Amino acid sequence: MRADDPRLAALIARQATQAADDDQIGLDRIIALLDALGRPHDDLPPVFHVAGTNGKGSTCAFLRAGLEAAGHRVHVFTSPHLVRYNERIRLTGTLITDAQLADVMARVLDANDAVGGSLFEVNTAAAFLAFAATPADAVVLEVGLGGRLDATNVIAAPLVTGIASIGLDHQHFLGDTLAEIAREKAGIARRDVSLVCLAQPAEARAAIEQVAAAIGAPLLLEARDWHLDPSLVPALPGAHQVRNANLAWQMLSAQDRLTVPRDTFLNAIAAATWPARFQRLADGPLTHGVETWLDGAHNTDAAAALAALLEARGPMHLILGILANKDAAGIVELLAPHALSLTFVPIPDHDAHQPADLAARFNGNAAASLEQALADLPAPRLIAGSLYLAGSALTANRERPD
Repeated sequence: MRADDPRLAALIARQATQAADDDQIGLDRIIALLDALGRPHDDLPPVFHVAGTNGKGSTCAFLRAGLEAAGHRVHVFTSPHLVRYNERIRLTGTLITDAQLADVMARVLDANDAVGGSLFEVNTAAAFLAFAATPADAVVLEVGLGGRLDATNVIAAPLVTGIASIGLDHQHFLGDTLAEIAREKAGIARRDVSLVCLAQPAEARAAIEQVAAAIGAPLLLEARDWHLDPSLVPALPGAHQVRNANLAWQMLSAQDRLTVPRDTFLNAIAAATWPARFQRLADGPLTHGVETWLDGAHNTDAAAALAALLEARGPMHLILGILANKDAAGIVELLAPHALSLTFVPIPDHDAHQPADLAARFNGNAAASLEQALADLPAPRLIAGSLYLAGSALTANRERPD
């Protein structure tokens, strides 16, 4: 956890002394915490709630872009952050300041002494406090993990809900099958609130249909109730981003509280950005002016999307760091055919697959750091495999998402 402000850094350290078991998810602690804070989540502007394994962050970026371009004031809660803790909370178009974040964090942590909520639960409560205190027209809310038991899932009546791409990830929490994971994601559905969903594998689709029917949520499913419009072309590259842009548009179209003209949305997504999604790094201390790209690609589905993009754009020298709880073989096997070379690196401050082990398994090279990996590597180069690694790359290159 990184924070520039000493007061904020101290508060983050304080939370670490309070936290209950982070391997336990559920709504009891967040509800107790929000009750102690006066239930700020009951006083939010209309909420766009987005779940999914991959693509939910980009979908949130497109929702925000469209709403703001139409003149609406928008709060946004996303995770994880890449460089600074503040990235998680955006108040009416601007990242929360250190002073604002420290104020709400202090209030939450005072209440959390008796609750022992996890860091994500504290983050969520802090966001809701900030949102409730600042007038706006909408909230774009990204699920942290799963959906049904996620801390964000305390919103009683969102304006619209959405589900991006679903794949196998976080099985320890969500289940070992696509159907089990899909049921957890669909847990954000609410009676009489439209649930807009990208097309999914058959077992995931069936699970979502069952949950939506049981809850009484109108389900708007891609390829059944709506179809991809290829003219919705975002600035973020890749066919998967076209799908995410379509999901955002369908969510906007499924509600009638906030008007966003189609032409306004088209122009907005053509300029929308989201860090570490095939982002070209600037000339800086890490890149030294050599063409270098950055992508999270932290699981096999994200790696497949990146591989499709590289298939169209051409191979690159790949620098990969992969968390220990991720499918390294699946990720590498998808990306290796598009690699001019493979170099494996550690992920600072995180438990990751050892670079030497991966280099031996996949006929690559091992480096002790990103800087070492890039030292003599020609263009074009791509850093991928983890959002935490992406954050380290942005930090090293002195690029801060804003």
